[in-house]
Amino acid sequence: MYSFIFSLLFAALSALAAYINLLSMPWVITAGVVGFFVALILMGRFVVKRSAPVQEELKRVMEVGQNRIQRDIQHFQSKPGAGPKAVQMQIERKKKAMLQEVLPVVDKLKPFKKYSALMGRQISTMKMQFHYQLNEFDKVDEILAQRNFFSKPILNQPMLVGMKMARLYKKKDFDGVEKTFKRHLIWFRGEQASLLYGVLSWVYVKQGKMDEAQAILAKGKEKTGHETLERNWEAIANGNPKKFNNRGLGDEWYALGLENPPQPKAQRMRGKAAHRF
Repeated sequence: MYSFIFSLLFAALSALAAYINLLSMPWVITAGVVGFFVALILMGRFVVKRSAPVQEELKRVMEVGQNRIQRDIQHFQSKPGAGPKAVQMQIERKKKAMLQEVLPVVDKLKPFKKYSALMGRQISTMKMQFHYQLNEFDKVDEILAQRNFFSKPILNQPMLVGMKMARLYKKKDFDGVEKTFKRHLIWFRGEQASLLYGVLSWVYVKQGKMDEAQAILAKGKEKTGHETLERNWEAIANGNPKKFNNRGLGDEWYALGLENPPQPKAQRMRGKAAHRF
C-alpha cells in the first residue's frame, strides 16, 4: 500500500530530522506521528485530484440515468392507457440499465486503491449498494464476507446496515442479525436509527418472538420517536401482531426487499385520465 509506505517513510524522516536537531525523545516521537498524518493527508489530496475525472463520470452517468427515469415517469403519468404495473416494470428496467452502466465506472477507481488506504472500502461500499439494487445478492454476500480491512464495505449509513441485516435474515442467520444491529446502532442517533429498529422488530415478528419484538420497539420508539415504531409497539402490546407493518419507514424499508411495496393504483381525473405513482 503506497500510502502507508510513503507515510511511514515521511514519518521516519520527520523523526530523524528532529533527532538530528537534538530534540528530546517526546519531540522526536511527536515529529514522527505528525509526519505520518501529514503524509496521509497529502496522499489523500493526491488521490482526490487524480480520481476526480472518474468521480465526475460516475456522477454524470447517475444523473443521466435518473433524468431518463424521471422523464419516463412524467410521460407515463400523462399517458391514459398505461397500467401501473406495466409502468413500474418499465421503470425498474430503466433503473437496472442505469446501474449496469454505473458498475464498470466504479471499477475505474481500482487503480487508486494502492494510493489510498480507504479506496478499496469505498469501492466495495458502492458496488454492494448497486448489486443489491440489481438483486445480485450472491455478489452482495461476497462483498459482505470480506475480512480484509481494506476491502470491507463501510457500513456508515442505516441503509447499508439494513442491507446486511436483511441478507443475514435471508440466510437464516438470526444471531447475526442481532449482532449486526447491536454493533452498528451506537453510530446512529434519533430518527437515523429507525430503520434498524424496524428491521430487527420485523425479524422478531417473523420468528414469532413477540416479547422480543415488543421490547425492541419500546426502546426504538423511545430513542427515535418514530410513529411507525410507536404504532407497531401498540399493535403487539395489544395482542394484534397482524397490524404490525413498516410502511411508515418508506422507500428505505421496501428497498431492502424484505417486503414488496404496495402496487400503485390508477386514479381517474375529470376530463383527462391520469395515473399517480
